[in-house]
Amino acid sequence: MIVTHSAGGLAAKRATTTVPIVMATALDPIGTGLVASLARTGGNVTGLSLQTSKGVAGKWLQLLKEAVPKLSRVAVLWNRANLGVASQVNDIEAAAQTLGVRLERLEFRGADQIEGALAAIVAKRPDGLIVPNDSAAFQERARIVAFAAKHRLPTIYATRETVEVGGLMAYGQGSIELWRHAAVYVDKILKGAKPANLPMEQPTTFELVINLKTAKALGLTIPPSLLARADEVIQ
Repeated sequence: MIVTHSAGGLAAKRATTTVPIVMATALDPIGTGLVASLARTGGNVTGLSLQTSKGVAGKWLQLLKEAVPKLSRVAVLWNRANLGVASQVNDIEAAAQTLGVRLERLEFRGADQIEGALAAIVAKRPDGLIVPNDSAAFQERARIVAFAAKHRLPTIYATRETVEVGGLMAYGQGSIELWRHAAVYVDKILKGAKPANLPMEQPTTFELVINLKTAKALGLTIPPSLLARADEVIQ
């Protein structure tokens, strides 16, 4: 059995069509060809899908603009090698058009290219930054948080763990909880269930986490209406 995340899922599926594969985080399992459908996966892959209704990723931009009302230009740091991130970026683009915000897409391919992408962000001089859900960005979260602090760049992330190490805001599901839930699938398969018969689950709840210490360092005053909606506020 293979337990993996979105970036490793496609490689695992290409390697085997018989060994069960449990996805702890699959960003776009249908669009990337991991499964035939969420209800009937049709193969050896199952687990947790982060494929949600259109507009969810656009919520990052909405929340960031609430925190920074004068926001007019936003950079998106995204991993071009992660096919599942493309749908998130499209959602952000749609939200940008609605909110009248100019979007700058800064791409990288793997953790070794993040430094170059960050340098390109400086040249664009954005008012804010969005970091979509991606394993490479998560692994380099400390570097990205340090960059945002150095350049006084309000940033929203997909994972609370990034806010815990100094990021400003996060909206999404905690990665630890996702991996714990993946263990439920592993247990079912070990007891005889077939991956093809186990529907992929989608997230139904998201958490908003705000770091007030970081906000203060950036000179931001988070609106009370936004703080009231936060699931956790880090002082």
